[in-house]
Amino acid sequence: MSDVPDGAGPSSTRRWALVYVLLTPAVVLPLWVSLYDREDPTFLGFPFYYWFQFALIVIAVSLTVPAYLLAKGADRADRQAHGLPPEPTGQQMQEGGEPR
Repeated sequence: MSDVPDGAGPSSTRRWALVYVLLTPAVVLPLWVSLYDREDPTFLGFPFYYWFQFALIVIAVSLTVPAYLLAKGADRADRQAHGLPPEPTGQQMQEGGEPR
């Protein structure tokens, strides 16, 4: 039998899947060079290559922030589902099992 409550697994898995979906464009678009390897159209005198790179920064930030917040909530739910405190205590243990 599993120690995980019935409702904890699927919802957490869906959250992590959404985190991956949100982060995928921020990783794939900069690696897809043929998408932006050109000069036209220009914007304020800047070739497409340059202003698209700046747009990618804005896109990546706007996707990473919600992904971080979702991941933080999913991690909290996973920790509680496994009987751990919602937040790590921050104390590191020595080899003998005592806090430093």
